[in-house]
Amino acid sequence: MVSMRAIRGATCLVADDSAEMSEAVLELLNELFLRNGVDFADLVSIFFTATPDLTSAFPAAAARSLDLADVPLICAQEIDVVGAMPRVIRVMVNVESSLARAEIKHVYLRGAEALRQDIAQ
Repeated sequence: MVSMRAIRGATCLVADDSAEMSEAVLELLNELFLRNGVDFADLVSIFFTATPDLTSAFPAAAARSLDLADVPLICAQEIDVVGAMPRVIRVMVNVESSLARAEIKHVYLRGAEALRQDIAQ
């Protein structure tokens, strides 16, 4: 049975640099798709957030290079919490999947594993 599932992930940048952001976003999405067997036809939408210290580019712009022209993408700014990890891009990918919720593999890279040690894989 196919259901709507949300897959979470995050990655960290060393600096606010558009090239590094593009590389990190593509790495994150590719790994998330691979680990969860996501086919582009199964994508419903992708929601990105970036911490307030990331202003060099939109994370969704990098995702567009994956030929996701018909997938709704949106970016927002993460709330600015004192002491929060800096330079983080988070993603929530909504997909149609036959995986059970417990089988979803959430992906945290480049130090972002510290954000969700309970679900990071």
